[in-house]
Amino acid sequence: MSKKEKDITFFVAFCIEEYRAAKGLSGEEVIELFAKYDVTDYLSKCFEPLHTQGRQWLIDEIDEFIDIRKNKKA
Repeated sequence: MSKKEKDITFFVAFCIEEYRAAKGLSGEEVIELFAKYDVTDYLSKCFEPLHTQGRQWLIDEIDEFIDIRKNKKA
């Protein structure tokens, strides 16, 4: 695994843990939610600009991303 791949993996894990703590969810619930709305893929593909942002901004961004995905499926 390359350094960049490791960095992305750590970043996604950080986002999962921070989102879990902020929303009062279990890790399993966050994993299911992220899988349902392709959040992990988004975080991985957009790693470069996203990893420079703060914790609260990332949580808000993930919420907005999920809301957009929910509206597309509706």
